[in-house]
Amino acid sequence: MTGTMRVPRTRGGFSGILLVLLGLWGGLLPFAGPYFDFGFAPDDTWVYNTDRLQLSIAPAAAAVLGGLIVLFSAHRAIAMLGAWLGVLGGAWFAVGGPLATLWDVPGVGAPLGTGEGRHLAEQLSGLAGLGVVIVFFAALALGRFAVVGVRETVPPDEPQRESAGTTQPLVFGRYARENAGPGQPVEPGRPPAPRPPGDQRVAGEQRVAGEQRVAGEQRVAGEQGRVER
Repeated sequence: MTGTMRVPRTRGGFSGILLVLLGLWGGLLPFAGPYFDFGFAPDDTWVYNTDRLQLSIAPAAAAVLGGLIVLFSAHRAIAMLGAWLGVLGGAWFAVGGPLATLWDVPGVGAPLGTGEGRHLAEQLSGLAGLGVVIVFFAALALGRFAVVGVRETVPPDEPQRESAGTTQPLVFGRYARENAGPGQPVEPGRPPAPRPPGDQRVAGEQRVAGEQRVAGEQRVAGEQGRVER
């Protein structure tokens, strides 16, 4: 079980980097946006209040922290915790503004744009649309860390076992004596390797030409001995 909890650090690299960048964008836009005439009123840079703390800084911090955890963690449970932080941060970007009105928080400020298209772009890029994108990439990281790869199920210190049914081919030549089994010829034309004591021939096993020649030589030697006597 412990082997499946370890994951490659590169698995959450893409989602982690995007979560960090999107979180920084959402947290800095209300403060640095007036530099580019894009953001929320007042038209002054680095204006801090509790409304921006609740609706921009807090969800941005959750998204950045979650992205860093996803980016650098090699433990599955910790990386998924970082992804959940990103989900919560993105969800608060999307729905925090309407919910904050319940405790008399007006919001981060009115959009600086005057046209409807500019107004919509600032709202989406700084609040609701940004939150949806953050939730998407955080959910993507969750899905990637929830999948257990085949290589992750084998502990790194455990050698892979060879299949018991694997057959090895006969090798003749330099390493023939090391690879030849009992009753198998070492090289063509030579007698087979000796069988261990008590080893019996299996039914259907083919006789080797080398065994026939050795048996024939023994019979000839025995006949010569009888003739000499």
